Amino acid sequence: MAKKTTIYDIAKELNITVSTVSRALNNISTISESTREAVLDMAKKLNYRPNKVASSLTSGKTYIIGVLLPSAQIQFFASVIHALEKYLKSFGYSILLYQTNESLESEKNGISTLLEAQVDGIIASLSLETEQDISHFEKVKEEGKPLIIFDRTHDDLQSPTVKINDEQAGYLATKHLLDKGYQRIAYITTKHKIKIFRERFEGYQRALQEAGIALKPSYALFGELNVEGGYEGAKQLLKLKDAPDAIIGGDDYVALGIIKALHEKGITPPAVGVIGFANQNFSEHIIPSLSTIDQQALQMGKECAKLFLKIIERSPSADKEIDPIILDPLLLARESTNRKTRS
Repeated sequence: MAKKTTIYDIAKELNITVSTVSRALNNISTISESTREAVLDMAKKLNYRPNKVASSLTSGKTYIIGVLLPSAQIQFFASVIHALEKYLKSFGYSILLYQTNESLESEKNGISTLLEAQVDGIIASLSLETEQDISHFEKVKEEGKPLIIFDRTHDDLQSPTVKINDEQAGYLATKHLLDKGYQRIAYITTKHKIKIFRERFEGYQRALQEAGIALKPSYALFGELNVEGGYEGAKQLLKLKDAPDAIIGGDDYVALGIIKALHEKGITPPAVGVIGFANQNFSEHIIPSLSTIDQQALQMGKECAKLFLKIIERSPSADKEIDPIILDPLLLARESTNRKTRS
């Protein structure tokens, strides 16, 4: 059996001390970048694999971060995880992923599972069912571990957050439609009272109010946040005597359902404008391509990683001193709203 490479072997090859190798592998700030790179290169060359168990017993860290998210099938969350993992990996951390599938009960089980796995902290986005009960997140704080909430946040959770300006996102989507000449703008979103969706709807209301347009109750539908929800909602709206000339979907999947319902009626956007949120992969490839609000998923993942490292370096109790990180939403105007305005 081949002898397993140790930090002593790396130190011998580079003619440096074992303690220097250890500090470089653990990304201690007193080590220069050139030394750190030399150690990492040699570790890779010698096929060095750290003993995680021994390391955790010595340092009290597992170098594993728990990530709790509604669904990895949603491209937005997958992109956040990609950026998060890539950034943390360069600092020696791995992630342990748990999907809640939009279930509060599963979310509670996820927190327990991640804590039992002795993760060094948890980065989470709330499920659609997480409206009132957030007691399970308090267990993370009780164990003295960092807790960061991203995208879907909660007013009563006193933890560092990373999100976009969702009120501005709703405003941007609506203002874009108004600028394109649409006047009868409807909105289909989730029935769940999640903060980000409330704020987007508030942005929609603000834009209408600024334009002097009264909100019609029949134009605001609250159902399921999926393709079927958009499809059923659009069919209902199209039956109205004064049917809308544009519809905002609570996310891109809802918008996809809206387009499906329009096609069944022989209507192709932008004849009726359609816009969504999240900039899913399919959005620019469907016909017509879907206008959407980009939520800066990659930047959000990177900011979550940077924030975690900042907290873990200062101590978990320092998280109360950290201001929320709020990113700007980005409007991506495509064919589904490309209505020619009168000059």
